[in-house]
Amino acid sequence: MDRRTFLKTVPVAAATVLTAAELTAAQTTELKPIELVKPEMEGGKSVLASLKIRQTNRNIKPEPLTPQEMSNLMWAAFGINREQFRGKTGRTAASASNSQEIDLYVALPEGVYVYDAAGHKLTPVVAGDFRSRAGRRGAATAPVNIFFVVDLAKYASAPFQEPGLKDSDIQKSYYFTGVGLIAGNIYLYAASVGLAAWFHNCDKENTHKEFKLRPEQRVLFAQTVGHPA
Repeated sequence: MDRRTFLKTVPVAAATVLTAAELTAAQTTELKPIELVKPEMEGGKSVLASLKIRQTNRNIKPEPLTPQEMSNLMWAAFGINREQFRGKTGRTAASASNSQEIDLYVALPEGVYVYDAAGHKLTPVVAGDFRSRAGRRGAATAPVNIFFVVDLAKYASAPFQEPGLKDSDIQKSYYFTGVGLIAGNIYLYAASVGLAAWFHNCDKENTHKEFKLRPEQRVLFAQTVGHPA
């Protein structure tokens, strides 16, 4: 290519350059919601057998979960198991006054999604591989990292407005308990079907910005799930 031809191509190339924000927006639009298959309500080991073998396993293969495993995992974690409870649907884990204040942000290799329990699907949040934000060696290559995010605004819409919902110290006890209940569900599901699970801390500062969270939302912990290595 001679200099004249090269110079003619420069404006065209420059016109296709996107800013970082535009690129992120474009990538996000490429992510499609993941419609999870119907979760299984039977199978796996019994609750007592699962409790006997429940453990933290940090050795996890990079291979993805099957569509059925992914569906079962999300439903077991915090899915809908009753159509009505205190003015809302009931979930597989309890929450203060059924506020359902914990959102599950799921980091997969292609992007981050938030679990929509009502639709039993994963809704796109941002494209890109953010699994390393789980902040632990080995988590970055695991197929699934679930980030526990509390939405403090949800306390105001809880069906039963008891005084503790407006107290910041009591709120903290509520949402930490909520995280523990969901994490316990994940551990039990993993034990029942032979998956590995690992609950741990995470990069709270960067994930808050990268997951496009509101000021009322706070990143709390993460849990890594996959097939044992």
